[in-house]
Amino acid sequence: MTRGRAGSRLVGCLAAVLSLAACAGDGSGGGSGSDAARTPAPSAGKSDPTLTATPRPTTTPSPPRALVTHATVPQLRLDAATARALRSGEIRNWRRLGRPAAPLRVVSAVRAVERDPRAVGVVRLDEVGPTVHVAAVAGKDPVRDHPDAVSLTVVGDVMLSRGVDDPAAALQPMTRRLRSADITVGNLESTLSTNGSPTQGGDSFGGTPALLGPLRRAGFDLLSLANNHAGDYGTEALLETVRTLQRSPIEPFGAGADRAGASRPAVIERAGVQHAFVGFNAIGETPRATRTSPGALSVRMPPRTGPLVPADLRHVERVVRRAARTADVVVVLPHWGTQYTHRPEPIQREVSRALVRAGADLVVGGHPHWVQGVDLVRGVPVLHSLGNFVFDMDFLEQTMEGVALETTWWGAELKAMRLVPYRMDSTTFAPRTVRGAGILTDVWSTSTGPFGR
Repeated sequence: MTRGRAGSRLVGCLAAVLSLAACAGDGSGGGSGSDAARTPAPSAGKSDPTLTATPRPTTTPSPPRALVTHATVPQLRLDAATARALRSGEIRNWRRLGRPAAPLRVVSAVRAVERDPRAVGVVRLDEVGPTVHVAAVAGKDPVRDHPDAVSLTVVGDVMLSRGVDDPAAALQPMTRRLRSADITVGNLESTLSTNGSPTQGGDSFGGTPALLGPLRRAGFDLLSLANNHAGDYGTEALLETVRTLQRSPIEPFGAGADRAGASRPAVIERAGVQHAFVGFNAIGETPRATRTSPGALSVRMPPRTGPLVPADLRHVERVVRRAARTADVVVVLPHWGTQYTHRPEPIQREVSRALVRAGADLVVGGHPHWVQGVDLVRGVPVLHSLGNFVFDMDFLEQTMEGVALETTWWGAELKAMRLVPYRMDSTTFAPRTVRGAGILTDVWSTSTGPFGR
């Protein structure tokens, strides 16, 4: 009997060791007996249940799902019941959503929506990006209302002199929209100094530091000076414009006292994410910044400044590459293309591919004064022209209209992109948002990939 009790205690001790419990005493001296009570020894021949139990499976919550439409289809705003009916496949015609009657397909992949403007996708929220529009349901936009979202708005050419008599009045109708963005950037098509002789006659656009007030109150955080009018009153006025902005809350980029200064990105941080902005001018007229002379960061290329100069483009690529190493997001604003056309020049697509390879996360062009198409290059949107934002060009219908680009980022990831069409009035040249597809139809007419129809 003694040998049997000892063997039983040994089995218990071994089992306890294997289960990381203390071995119990024999109860006849020294031991308290309490350890044995906490970890009872198993009977000989039985396995310890702590060694053979299968862990309970843990359940991972399913990623949220979203309803998405093609980039050319305006964002859906649905009540909860309609959203449920869409997800279940009950709705098969666009008429049920208040749109012109047409067959509606419910699909389960973003790629399927990119290929078919008639489709509505039921997809994972983490799969969506700028090539589709995510529906708002019960007043909530799951992308823009996300706690990590940072909003960036870009507008086209801003010219607040010559025929624009009241810059504040011109900017006022869009101020609430611009100020609501975490970051707002535009292209300033004038100087903030007239300390020099006009270089383009009646087309020289010169302002004063008094424009800073209306620009800042409208919500601008950054302004590109990489364009063909930043040098309209000579290099001293250009340098004064740069210094005036540097002393203000608005960050300038794209021009400077030399090529190094003109190449320096403007960097702004929101929610711990650094956004870097680079601008370059391909139109000429403003002096080209060199190692020793002031001007705009420039790329000589068709249609205005001759054939493409590879050294110019390589320099800009290096600027973008360096910015991408230190910033989370890199946005490039080229001033390029042909005026008064919706069609981008083929060279714009060649240059945009180089910018994306160098690390650009978004490319937004200006100068044509008309809206132009949108491409997708290796997942990066390239918007060739947003048109005029404020400009006294009332001689053509197309020069009086444009689109504002509203984007939403989660960290360094571009999750959503929306084009907001507007038209300027002929008195104050103030842009006001408009309904209807006319202006956007012009954008889509020369767009490619998931942005084409």
